Amino acid sequence: MACQQSRYHSFSSASRLQPRPSGVTIDESFLTEDKSTQNRKLLQKRRTLELPAAPLSHCQAPVLGGTGKLPTQGAPPAGPGHRFHPGTKAAAHQREKIRALEPLKAKLVTVNEDCNERILAMRAEEKYEISLLKKEKMNLLKLIDKKNEEKISLQSEVTKLRKNLAEEYLHYLSERDACKILIADLNELRYQREDMSLAQSPGIWGEDPVKLTLALKMTRQDLTRTQMELNNMKANFGDVVPRRDFEMQEKTNKDLQEQEIQRTSTPRPDWTKCKDVVAGGPERWQMLAEGKNSDQLVDVLLEEIGSGLLREKDFFPGLGYGEAIPAFLRFDGLVENKKPSKKDVVNLLKDAWKERLAEEQKETFPDFFFNFLEHRFGPSDAMAWAYTIFENIKIFHSNEVMSQFYAVLMGKRSENVYVTQKETVAQLLKEMTNADSQNEGLLTMEQFNTVLKSTFPLKTEEQIQELMEAGGWHPSSSNADLLNYRSLFMEDEEGQSEPFVQKLWEQYMDEKDEYLQQLKQELGIELHEEVTLPKLRGGLMTIDPSLDKQTVNTYMSQAFQLPESEMPEEGDEKEEAVVEILQTALERLQVIDIRRVGPREPEPAS
Repeated sequence: MACQQSRYHSFSSASRLQPRPSGVTIDESFLTEDKSTQNRKLLQKRRTLELPAAPLSHCQAPVLGGTGKLPTQGAPPAGPGHRFHPGTKAAAHQREKIRALEPLKAKLVTVNEDCNERILAMRAEEKYEISLLKKEKMNLLKLIDKKNEEKISLQSEVTKLRKNLAEEYLHYLSERDACKILIADLNELRYQREDMSLAQSPGIWGEDPVKLTLALKMTRQDLTRTQMELNNMKANFGDVVPRRDFEMQEKTNKDLQEQEIQRTSTPRPDWTKCKDVVAGGPERWQMLAEGKNSDQLVDVLLEEIGSGLLREKDFFPGLGYGEAIPAFLRFDGLVENKKPSKKDVVNLLKDAWKERLAEEQKETFPDFFFNFLEHRFGPSDAMAWAYTIFENIKIFHSNEVMSQFYAVLMGKRSENVYVTQKETVAQLLKEMTNADSQNEGLLTMEQFNTVLKSTFPLKTEEQIQELMEAGGWHPSSSNADLLNYRSLFMEDEEGQSEPFVQKLWEQYMDEKDEYLQQLKQELGIELHEEVTLPKLRGGLMTIDPSLDKQTVNTYMSQAFQLPESEMPEEGDEKEEAVVEILQTALERLQVIDIRRVGPREPEPAS
């Protein structure tokens, strides 16, 4: 056995010193196997090497050659008489294998050491991470405990507050009930005392105490109800002046105003002198002058003079072809005066309006007017009728149909103004017809007032009062008085409306003037100064916040004479470059249908 261990040691030493033969290959996959698997395989190889070496245990003495030395490794036997043992060759073969596997063993040792170092490093890293996770776990556990403590504290506080609230509520209920009981007891005692006092002196009252008690109770109820009504009347009508005092004050004020006017103004003209000059005599003049002030009477007188001169003309001189001449009047030479009556002119203008409203393809109003005359009277007489109509509508300012047609024809007013006014009148008539449930053409004054307020919610009480007076209401009228509302919308043969419709038109023009005046005050600049597009838009939105974007763009397009498609967007830098003189912008807005859409300041929510 000692021989065998010595042999293994020599083999191991020799294998470390000698290089690996070139013919020996090492399976690299063997290096990657598990450490236990490698050790197991190495142990099996060692056992394999030990088994063939067992028969050599009896040859412990060295074999000598002829020279007395050990034979050289692998040399032939020393003499012919010597025989080589069969196990020697196997042992040599095993030694070759061992010598070839020695480098693999060293490689295995190195790999084993590397693996052990890696494992130790990984274990150290995992240990560090585990320690960090444990610390984080402890911190989270502490935080959870802290939150749980806070939750418990808050729950206890809520419970305590609920308990206090319940106690306070019970205390309040008990106090309320006790107060009610005390009040009831006091009332009962007072009533008993009164009953006793009444019972003790029946001779004074001469009535049954029970009956008197009941009468006293009813009287108290009536007194309470009367007191409530009185308080309501004071709250609602405390600042109202009695009608009798108001009428007296109004009469006194009117007298004072007339005296002041007579003292400070020039003497009023005596219009009765015109009755002998105007065609038709005093009766016609009285009809023309009825309900008109001095300024209106001047217009009537001028119309009468102008119409007389117009009837005397047989021809009109042509105005030529200048750029300032309207297209429908461009003509050289004399033009015949067709001399129509006032009624004929009014009817012709009404027909023109009907055809204009029925048009689908809109053209400019002057072009439409001349085309209408060509279609009506033929190309040869169209120019004569154009001059005739123009001269008539230029004279008769007091006639609604003529004056409005003239303003639209000359560009002083947009035709939308006329159209919108007609639509407003038609809508008002429709609302009154709907309120007339019996379809008798009659409304009470109360219904008349209600329809006006619902149709014109932005009008003031004073404006509603003016419309009612124009419709036939007077201070002595009652709410039950009946009104023939259909008569308010009638027209005479010359197109003149009733005072009610005329008042609607006057209020519309006054409202437009007031609206533009408010806009000027909001802008805070003089008429001769320039205004930019954003500033004018901002002023409109301030005085009328209910305006929608499309309506504002329409107003801006008219004020700055820009098509809506070319208007810069709101907030664009190009807006500041769009400027116009304020007076020019306001005059352009005066032409179109501009009106208030909503209240200046929105009503607070109830």
